[in-house]
Amino acid sequence: MPYPEDMVAPMREELTSAGVRELRTTEEVDTFFAENTGTALVLVNSVCGCAAGSARPALKAAIGRRSRPDRVATVFAGQDLEATARARELFGDVPPSSPSMALIKDGELVNFLPRHMIEGRDALSIADDLSAAFAEFC
Repeated sequence: MPYPEDMVAPMREELTSAGVRELRTTEEVDTFFAENTGTALVLVNSVCGCAAGSARPALKAAIGRRSRPDRVATVFAGQDLEATARARELFGDVPPSSPSMALIKDGELVNFLPRHMIEGRDALSIADDLSAAFAEFC
């Protein structure tokens, strides 16, 4: 069951205030993925501690650096259930994981950071991993 919106609103705003587009419906996900040229990063957000302490701060730090994807969006696992399920379908053959980050280039998944590569790591180390992927693919 989703958490109350007043509880998750700050977790949403942490990303949207940094310019990350929030995808809350399957239609929004489909529209975002329909633009399949260039690069896009999608964060599967979560209420867990590793999302708050590592994933969201890492994403904000990485997109603030020189090399970055053309578009950045987020879906919220456990909150926007249908949108999250649709995004996961479009990632391809990777197991569901939250939080996680998918880097897509020209419609193809080129880099994926699952929860086990986020949990227990500091945000700057994860931001460095993202920046390396951005340098390679963006």
